[in-house]
Amino acid sequence: MSPTGERSHIPWGFSYLLLSLNQELLVDPSTPSESKASSGDPLQLPQKWAHAITMPEAGCVLVATEALDDDSIFERTVIFLLRLGTRGTFDGPFGVIMNRPLYTKIKHVNPMFRDQATPFGDSPLFFGGPVDMSMFLVRTEDSARLKGFEEVVPGICYGFRTDLEKAAALMNSGAIRTQDLRFYVGHAAWDHEQLLGEIRAGYWAVASCSTELIGDALMGDPSRLWTEIQQLMGG
Repeated sequence: MSPTGERSHIPWGFSYLLLSLNQELLVDPSTPSESKASSGDPLQLPQKWAHAITMPEAGCVLVATEALDDDSIFERTVIFLLRLGTRGTFDGPFGVIMNRPLYTKIKHVNPMFRDQATPFGDSPLFFGGPVDMSMFLVRTEDSARLKGFEEVVPGICYGFRTDLEKAAALMNSGAIRTQDLRFYVGHAAWDHEQLLGEIRAGYWAVASCSTELIGDALMGDPSRLWTEIQQLMGG
């Protein structure tokens, strides 16, 4: 909390950098100087990392705990939180489950989407959550080219089903490729206090993750994502 009473904003992932710096400062002084990094060398962070944070934020992940092991929807899920929202009931946090493949393609779902989804008809579908309104994520090296899409973390934006035509136009222009998109049926959403209550009750572990970890899950097989994050967090 800042002196003015306003909540200070810490850039996404910066807390991990602070943690790493603290660990550097706690190096045993008896360690030979040859084994210590030169003061002129930049701090090298691992490409993939995840660590616990106390409060949810846009771009973090919610990792299902053992308390959800008997839940048919959320057991061992990893939810990428796209927006934290406000305390209003209809503008709360929402995100998508990243590790629930549906083993089908867009062209095999409801025919009313078939024409609109033609440019990416062969793209696989994932279950994003129990709340209606499907979504997709886009990975890009130049988010400035994705006007009209909201960036969650550097290089990763999201859109709703209503943005499919816009995504198709970007594909046709060469701004994005088919493999840069991942499509989700439904999404997960809460009101603000509901999510905080579920976290306090122990249903979710909240973690900040590297862009590389999220990006690899988007581009490849995310089936081991829950286990990978647990291991990175020391679980």
